Amino acid sequence: MPRRSILTERQRSALFNLPTDEVNMLQHYILADDDLEHINARRRSENRIGFALQLCAFRYPGRLLSSDEVIPEKVLRFIAAQLGLTGDDILPYASRRQTRQQHLHALRQIYGFKMFSGQGARCLRAWLEHQAETARSNEDLARRFVEECRRTQTILPGVSVIERLCADALVAAERGIESRIANRLDNQMRERLDTLLTEMLDGNVSRFVWLRQFEVGNNSAGASRLLDRLEFLQALDMSPEVLADVPPHRVTRLRRQGERYFADGLRDITSDRRLAILAVCAIEWAATITDAVVETHDRIVGKTWRDAKKLCDTRITDARSSLQETLRSFKGLGAALLEAKGDGASLDAATEVACGWVHLERMVATAAELTDTMAADALAHVVHGYHRFRRYAPRMLRALDIHSAAVASPLIQAAKIIADDQKDAPRQTSFLRRNSKWHRHLNTQEPDDNRLWEVAVLFQIREAFRSGDMWLRHSRRYADLKQALVPIEAARASPRLTMPLEPEIWLADRKARLQKSLEKLAKAARAGVIPGGSIEDGVLKLDRLTRAVPEAADDMVLDLYGRLPAVRITDLLQEVDNDVGFTEAFTHLRTGVPCKDHVGLLNVLLAEGLNLGLSKMAEATSSHDYFQLSRLSRWHIESDAINRALALVIAAQSELPMAANWGSGITASSDGQFFSAARQGEAMNLINAKYGSEPGLKAYTHVSDQFGPFATQNIPATVNEAPYVLDGLLMNETGRKIKEQYADTGGFTDHVFAVTALLSYRFIPRIRDLPSKRLYLFDPGAAPKELRGLIGGKIREKLIIDNWPDILRAVATMAAGVMPPSQLMRKLASYPRQHELAVALREIGRIERTLFIIEWLLDANMQRRAQIGLNKGEAHHALKNALRIGRQGEIRDRTTEGQHYRMAGLNLLAAIIIYWNTKHLGMAVTARKRASLDCSPDLLAHISPLGWAHILLTGEYRWKNR
Repeated sequence: MPRRSILTERQRSALFNLPTDEVNMLQHYILADDDLEHINARRRSENRIGFALQLCAFRYPGRLLSSDEVIPEKVLRFIAAQLGLTGDDILPYASRRQTRQQHLHALRQIYGFKMFSGQGARCLRAWLEHQAETARSNEDLARRFVEECRRTQTILPGVSVIERLCADALVAAERGIESRIANRLDNQMRERLDTLLTEMLDGNVSRFVWLRQFEVGNNSAGASRLLDRLEFLQALDMSPEVLADVPPHRVTRLRRQGERYFADGLRDITSDRRLAILAVCAIEWAATITDAVVETHDRIVGKTWRDAKKLCDTRITDARSSLQETLRSFKGLGAALLEAKGDGASLDAATEVACGWVHLERMVATAAELTDTMAADALAHVVHGYHRFRRYAPRMLRALDIHSAAVASPLIQAAKIIADDQKDAPRQTSFLRRNSKWHRHLNTQEPDDNRLWEVAVLFQIREAFRSGDMWLRHSRRYADLKQALVPIEAARASPRLTMPLEPEIWLADRKARLQKSLEKLAKAARAGVIPGGSIEDGVLKLDRLTRAVPEAADDMVLDLYGRLPAVRITDLLQEVDNDVGFTEAFTHLRTGVPCKDHVGLLNVLLAEGLNLGLSKMAEATSSHDYFQLSRLSRWHIESDAINRALALVIAAQSELPMAANWGSGITASSDGQFFSAARQGEAMNLINAKYGSEPGLKAYTHVSDQFGPFATQNIPATVNEAPYVLDGLLMNETGRKIKEQYADTGGFTDHVFAVTALLSYRFIPRIRDLPSKRLYLFDPGAAPKELRGLIGGKIREKLIIDNWPDILRAVATMAAGVMPPSQLMRKLASYPRQHELAVALREIGRIERTLFIIEWLLDANMQRRAQIGLNKGEAHHALKNALRIGRQGEIRDRTTEGQHYRMAGLNLLAAIIIYWNTKHLGMAVTARKRASLDCSPDLLAHISPLGWAHILLTGEYRWKNR
């Protein structure tokens, strides 16, 4: 049976209740002059206010008022004030059905409102069925229907009717998409797909389950396992055209369902739906596994290079003792020879006495060997990784559908030689850069030894994939960069772009700003009034910022947190859910209906946030067992749901009165936090010496000035953080509201400066070695003499002008969400041949970085704002470290998805605690004010909602009945 109840009570209220907030009442309930004429045509005051109220309800939310409905007092006062009446005048109106019917008829005649019936209703039903395919959720479709009714001035039918219509449309859309996919499969393909569910491997794992058990590997065995699956999927010959015109989010939902079902569960569902899920999984997994193969090769190349570097360093270290001994021997020999020469004695005799000719020959041979060892680089040892590559590389190159730019054609030819094992083919080296160190090492190889040449090819293939010189036709991460960029026409029409379409206008503005800024800085340098620094003899010197926290703030923090009640984490979660309803974001992956088992869902979220895992949580709670929690996790927990829940909590926290003391929600900071991965899964080889010798990953989190962690993403521990700054700003509405973004030294590059400026974000990084950074000008020769020691070079203006259309496309692509900004920026930064777009963005970044450095030096308030913002982000680390109490704080999930859920769950739990603390700190401030204690805004600005000492995080997790 089609589902009928698709909305929660909170969602129904948001759609159908009369608005009581001032913004919506001002937007929808202001009466025009002609409205007042029609209203005042009614004789009695109760009829006038009743007529006006029904008119406003027709306009927003678009429905009839019922006779027993309680009208919110704010709405009554707002409308009555415009009519010169009071809210009490409506009471007689509510009891007269005939009058209300007459007003309904009059409103329809005057304003053109119509009932949901007849041809209009049939048109709306057809419109709804069309919209259902693209609707992202049940609530989304209901909202669209309500808005369409308002647009067409159709009075909304009852809530139950709307829910039934939306439910029927969603079911019809779902079945239509499934049938469309299934009908594109021939009989042979249907049989091959169904065989995935019946063919068993090792007696207990179906082929279908085996296919979905993959992860990025770290060695040749991992690459071979991925290639086994990729080659099997390629043998199915499933064309991506099967999914043509299916909305991407529908494809994603079908894939996620396939990843949740077991083989026997899939066998029990209808044939069209089963075939649609299997087809989607086969196509999507093929693309994902392809990316995983390339990523695995990337990691193996990295490991080979690190091993070679370690071996090189070890040999140099081992050679030092021999080097010192050899030098002492030559020193003794040289002294003996010089003494003999001074005395006129025989040099031959002196040589014999000092060391002997045989020993001298050994010394020379040792010196030659040591010279080679000390001069060697890691490339001399990468050939040791040849056998590792040989186990999988030919298969990989045959399996991947590789395409390339013209510049990489020699590399494609070299890869074909390896793939086809062409032993007699000439080994050309034109795929290497002219001055590459590889040439020197390749020239020393034996003519028949092609091992180092093959290693060189595979190293260059990694760089080509990273940069975009090579790409895969069906890929999420390694697709053709040019095809991924939006067309120039779409870029020019993008509402997110505030940059001018003509580069000359933008450049003229930057030239004027640079000139003015340079004059200010030169004047301050001459007068010696640069805040916190000075420029002496062309050298920039900076002083440390002083602490600016009032002494009374520490006492206030202790007092306010002392007023907070002790609370169990379970009670805290339930209280916030009652306030916000964040559990409603976790809809069933199959039906789209919000989860009704709130306690079970909270158990799962708590298990993720505390890093306990479901089995430990089942032991610690008496409400659910492991299988119940596993079912809830499998069908309700996914990335989009966590992001929706986080958005609800962040929005609710920002609206609490206490949050206004910390900021207005338009500035944010971002920083990465390292989590040990205990040598598990995909983080096994990701070791960053900055965090010790253990592998791990980083959670890169954006925190608003109101302490809300509005975005988080997992990134490898070994990568630069800078490309991910923009991801968090563009991935949700909170990020798009940010005007000023702070980051630490690791979070900036010239490309980040360029793109943030072009998207109208003010980027303020705290640069550790700022005095070493140079200024770039359009005319360095015209720089004031006080600043000439700081000038690094000239801006290549023509390069910016020539590449302006592609710059527009790149920025519009990021703003539109077509490609994550980090992915595009990593590609631009990886171009070994310095693609012109990358260089042009770098030039723009140099302009913006120069403007920033000058402003930073002259504006002490900016420096302090950045320091405060970054301190807020870093303070989050302490809270999250306290929360991840399970598994010794280590992230032991093997897959990227599991690690992401763990990090996202932790971030959501932290946001929930921040909401609760913000709410109760506000209550504590009220109590403090009643006690006539100081609660000045200057002091409250230094309070943080990140405390956790009053929260009981461990023990048995007991829940209140709901």
